[in-house]
Order: sequence, then C-alpha cells, then structure tokens
Amino acid sequence: MTQFVAREHEYEPVPGLPGKLPAGETILWQGRPSAALVSRHLLKVRWIGGYFVVLALWAVIAGLYDGQPLGGIVFSVAVLTALAAVLVAMLELFAWAVEKTTLYTITTERVVIRFGVALSMTVNLPYRRVGRVSIGKLSGPSGSMALALLPDDRLSWLIQWPHVRAWRFSHPEPSLICLADAEQVSDVLALAILQYRQRHPHASHSVGSSLASTAAQGAAAE
Repeated sequence: MTQFVAREHEYEPVPGLPGKLPAGETILWQGRPSAALVSRHLLKVRWIGGYFVVLALWAVIAGLYDGQPLGGIVFSVAVLTALAAVLVAMLELFAWAVEKTTLYTITTERVVIRFGVALSMTVNLPYRRVGRVSIGKLSGPSGSMALALLPDDRLSWLIQWPHVRAWRFSHPEPSLICLADAEQVSDVLALAILQYRQRHPHASHSVGSSLASTAAQGAAAE
C-alpha cells in the first residue's frame, strides 16, 4: 500500500505542494474548486432552499385550512425562514472555505491535492499509481475529475471528502471537484499523462483511453 496523504506544514515552499519540486518536474496547472459550484452541485443548497419553501407553503396552507390565527401562521413561516437562512449561510460558508483552502496542482509527474478546512493535508497522486481518470460534467465547461488508484492503493473516503467521487466507499477515488474550466484542465491532464507514458514506457498503461485520446488530439493540434 502506498502512502499518499501527508499533513501539511504551515510553510509551503511551493504553494499547494508539500516540498520543492524535484529536478525535472514542472507545474502545468494550478486551480481551485468553485465555491458556487460546490454550493450548488455538492451541497445541494438550491434543493435545500426549495425544501424549506415547500415547508413554508405547507405551513400556510395547513394553517389556513385549520383556521389558525394569521399571527400564528406568520410566526411559523418566520421560524422556517430563519432556519433556512442559517442553514444556507452555513453551507455557503463551508463552500467558500473549501475554495479558499484547496489548491489542485497538475505537474509533469503527478496530481497534488492540498485540502482541509480544519486541518490542511496533501495528497500526492503520481501517474504511475493512477489506474483510470473519469470526467463528470456539471454545467457548461464545468465538471469534476476522479482518479481511480491501482487496486493495492487505498485512501480514506471520510478524510478525503469532499475531494472524492461520490458513492465509491470501498475503493475511494480522489477527485478534482467543481472545476469551472474542467474541459481545459482535462486537456492539460491528458497531455501530461501521455507525455509521462512516453518518458516512462515501463509504467502502468491502464489510465483511461478517453484521456489518452484527448491528449493525442491536443498534441496533434499544436
């Protein structure tokens, strides 16, 4: 089993990385998840807001049907509105914290995820340990990318959340979530993997063919 996760020191010699880059390794891309996308797609804030709207409407309809005084109905709606506002505000704050404390890095040799709202940690994912890359579309060019590790590698789903693919508990897949420019980032990662394969022909060749195809098309266009 390979150790991927490390606790981060207060000082970062290179932003988003646990140490200085080794000789020959270069950074190809760095970015963060979008707080708006985290709030909408991961935390489902709109669904939660809609749920409270339905509760408020139900309180009004039930109150009128039961003949409750207008003041009591207004009070019930006010309580539901206050609860909704507090919950949505907390979720929006968490989404903002996820964006501010996360930094994704793609280099010529690996993907690095620095994350942690309460405790900063770093996940190093060298390309030789990546078995497959999956891209999930959200809206427009936005999306998330999940990296499936080789069978003998393990990560904790709970520790890695929310930077992990949903519902993959037995074999968690670390993810670059809620990227506003996922299509562009996938091209960068695909080309990096293709070039890594060319430099290291002995490395695992099981990375998803869709990314390799994308990389080949990008290289041909240059």
